[in-house]
Amino acid sequence: MKTAVRMIVVLALLAVILGGIFGWKFLQMQKMGEQMSQAQPPTPVDSVTLDAKAWRPEIKSVGSLRAINGVAVSNEVAGVVSEIAFESGQRVARGDILIKLEDSVDRAALAALEAQARLANETFRRYSDLLPRNAISQSQYDEAQANYQAARADVAQQQAQLDKKTIRAPFDGVVGLRQVDLGEYIAVGTPIVELNMLDPIYVDYSVAEKQLDQVQAGRQVQIHVAAFSERAFDGVIEAVAPTVDESSRTLDVRAKLSNAEHLLRPGMFADVRTLAPDTVSVPTLPRTALAFNTYGDYVFKIVENDQGQTIAQRAQVSIGQLRGDQVEIIEGLEPGDRVVATGQLRLRDGQPIQVKGGDSEGNADAPAADTEVSNAEAQG
Repeated sequence: MKTAVRMIVVLALLAVILGGIFGWKFLQMQKMGEQMSQAQPPTPVDSVTLDAKAWRPEIKSVGSLRAINGVAVSNEVAGVVSEIAFESGQRVARGDILIKLEDSVDRAALAALEAQARLANETFRRYSDLLPRNAISQSQYDEAQANYQAARADVAQQQAQLDKKTIRAPFDGVVGLRQVDLGEYIAVGTPIVELNMLDPIYVDYSVAEKQLDQVQAGRQVQIHVAAFSERAFDGVIEAVAPTVDESSRTLDVRAKLSNAEHLLRPGMFADVRTLAPDTVSVPTLPRTALAFNTYGDYVFKIVENDQGQTIAQRAQVSIGQLRGDQVEIIEGLEPGDRVVATGQLRLRDGQPIQVKGGDSEGNADAPAADTEVSNAEAQG
């Protein structure tokens, strides 16, 4: 009997405890339901308006810089270096002496040949005076003339050989690092120093064959290099290869750029943009206004629903070129449409929003106006 009473008391206590727990949970769920049933406050957002800007169509390529003239200066004759007349990295002009080879033997040989030429000249002059008086035969005169001409040729040959002992700059440019030392014996063809003409300079790059009509000679190009990423260098297409590479279906293009400051160097990698002659009006948005999902790029348009609420409406878009922080919108929006500028990840389709005062940077609510976007800003 006592055991039954105890069991009833325990069951009663458990019922009270469990009932209290279930009651407390039920009240919590009721409160959560009431909170969720209440209308959420609109999410504050910044807005931007799809605006039209004047963009210059361009072809993007990559290329390499090369000197218009660039050689490794070497010697035509062997010899011992007797003089070095330049410093590494120095600017030189055409005809400036770079090095001299020991030439004492060649000078002595030249002096002997010059003496022989003077003697042959005197003989020829005497024979020229004697021939009209029939004091010598025609054959003697001809022999004297031939000896004189041969002596002059020997002098010229030896002078040319002597001149090769002095190595000069073949064009204006900047020399590189010296590769020979004073007193060193150098064989024929030994590299002495690299010489490059840096102003102007070429950029060589390739474009697809379908873009052939956009790369005529005279069209403007603009390049950027890693060493001066914030600066744009302008140039003009000088030549287009007459054939298309069968393996890649591309053709080579060469443009010339001014390089008075010698900032551009042969061998540099260049980001090349071939510019169209005219600008076109392009609808653009800041890149921050776009988001991406498995279906592609999208934005949140700012519209009003049937109840007059301002909401965010998801809209898929097709994009085109990128210029700096701006992106071309090809499809999905109309000029004048307002979209959420930032914070798309916290929004859902149809969510009420509150547009904060004024548009984001650029005051996109202002009347649309074509604005030239420089390529220098585009690279920024």
